Amino acid sequence: MKTGTISFLVSAAWLLIQAGLAEDVDNMQRNATEKPIRQSQTLCDGEREYVCKRKQIVLESLNSLGINCTEDTVPHIALLASGGGQRAAVGLVGSLSQMEKDNLLDTLLYLASVSGSTWSMANVYSDPQWSSNVDEAVSKLSGDGVELEEALAWLSARAKEEYFSLTDVWAVLTSAGIMKQMDLRRLSDEADRNATNPYPVYCAIEKHCFSNGPTEGKWFEVTPHEAGFTELGVFVETSLLGSIFQSGKLLEKKPEMDMVKLQGVLGSALADEDTARDVMPAWLTDFIDDAAQEYLLVYNVLNKLTFLTRGTVKDPLAHTDLDNLQKILKDMVNYNQSTLLRSRSSEERKDVFKQLQLEMHSAVQNWSLALLDGPFKRQVSALIKEVIPLIAQWEWGTTRNFLYKYEEPSIPTCLHNKEKLHLIDAGLLINVGYPSFLGDKRDIDLIIVPEYSGGKMFETLTLARDYAAELKKPFPEINDTIVQRDREWPKDCYVFEGGEEAPTIVYMPLFNRQNCKDAEEYQARKEEYATFQLPYNQEKIDFVLETAKANMKNNKDKLLSEMQKAALRRQNKKKSVVQQKLQSCFSGLL
Repeated sequence: MKTGTISFLVSAAWLLIQAGLAEDVDNMQRNATEKPIRQSQTLCDGEREYVCKRKQIVLESLNSLGINCTEDTVPHIALLASGGGQRAAVGLVGSLSQMEKDNLLDTLLYLASVSGSTWSMANVYSDPQWSSNVDEAVSKLSGDGVELEEALAWLSARAKEEYFSLTDVWAVLTSAGIMKQMDLRRLSDEADRNATNPYPVYCAIEKHCFSNGPTEGKWFEVTPHEAGFTELGVFVETSLLGSIFQSGKLLEKKPEMDMVKLQGVLGSALADEDTARDVMPAWLTDFIDDAAQEYLLVYNVLNKLTFLTRGTVKDPLAHTDLDNLQKILKDMVNYNQSTLLRSRSSEERKDVFKQLQLEMHSAVQNWSLALLDGPFKRQVSALIKEVIPLIAQWEWGTTRNFLYKYEEPSIPTCLHNKEKLHLIDAGLLINVGYPSFLGDKRDIDLIIVPEYSGGKMFETLTLARDYAAELKKPFPEINDTIVQRDREWPKDCYVFEGGEEAPTIVYMPLFNRQNCKDAEEYQARKEEYATFQLPYNQEKIDFVLETAKANMKNNKDKLLSEMQKAALRRQNKKKSVVQQKLQSCFSGLL
């Protein structure tokens, strides 16, 4: 074949490829404007445009670090922060701070969070230019905080809404008591921002599908542009989450939840009834059933809310009063009632536990009445008035279901037939946001995981591996020998190599062999910084910050090495795609 003919065929093939891509984009745009529900396993237009702009920043950053790549071979690097309550919230800020100092922050295309890390991620993004000034986010962790009066004003406004739940109480007290900030903006406000920061992805799960539905109906993601079910590929604009839909049609637009409420949704581990077992006294072990679990749930939520309320008040006398309430609650749940229960039938025990619940409610109200007259008594009384009825309902994360009566065979019954969704903490399924970053949609080359979880080390990895296997998505091989050997005293960094399709994972435990001299000290650190406890004092905040920073600093060279490998994989992937498309086009032309 002559050279001129070959050149013509190559040019023609390339034009056909471009035309095909343009047609795909036009089709996606047309579908997006025709229907309020987008059904696709591809990026929406808004995210795709943002990521395209962000790649320019990533390209410049990588090149400045000596990692050579071009505009169309920029590796897709995501940092996925684990959950872990305030430990994760503070740890994430520390990790980001060190990455900024080491000029690594702008290598990130995506930033995602689960559970506790969503609290600080949401606060960080309140500053449109945060990635060039992470010190500001660090300083907010030690700020003056939010007064209980302001928190109650927000809660009072939510109480007038149709779907007022325990999530609202949890949301306002974690925002005010731990993050010391009330962020009243909406996530969709970020849709028009420039690409200064990594693209944010927040993760949740749907409570009923989590308990009784298929895997495809569990994982839920929220970005500035879209909210929806990752595996089902069904999304609405984030500004429409909470609006009234039926049969795929938007019937009435409702206000989007603010970031205070969204943080409560994303970090609501207490919503899972099984968390009550973590506070079960020894005497109750032989009697645990649904009624006993309900009793423990009442204690657990009252105890945790008392913790959080402490973070919103400065008066030492109020702190003493809250300490007294916690002692009252603890004494009640630890009081051995086994003699009363042993000879009872299951129905009679149910009545006993109902009575114990009422006694606990009464004890809280009596404590409130006994407080000295003043602002604290008035504020606490108002809070109790809202909380007690909500505990009885035990409803979390309630919002309107945009898939209600949506006629599509892939939508599971647990979503199709219900007018409401119940969105809760994704950490109850997997405490790292892996599901949103597996497969072709975001096509990730390298995942960096600062692991702040309080559970078994490596558990998030093995759960994600099993999740990926079930859904037939590529995932790097996890060496079970390493998992078993190092679980009780992990190293500070592990690399699980990917391949042509699976991303590489850099896994970085917060507490490790670099900062704990042995397994005993490692376990002691985990207990000292347990997920559920009083809001951290300044000493604890500083310790977690510095520990997270040191982990990043100590592993800078390893991260750079894996970024270099990711860039090479992306280049090879690009060559392979072009070759396949050219071969396909040649086959059609010849």
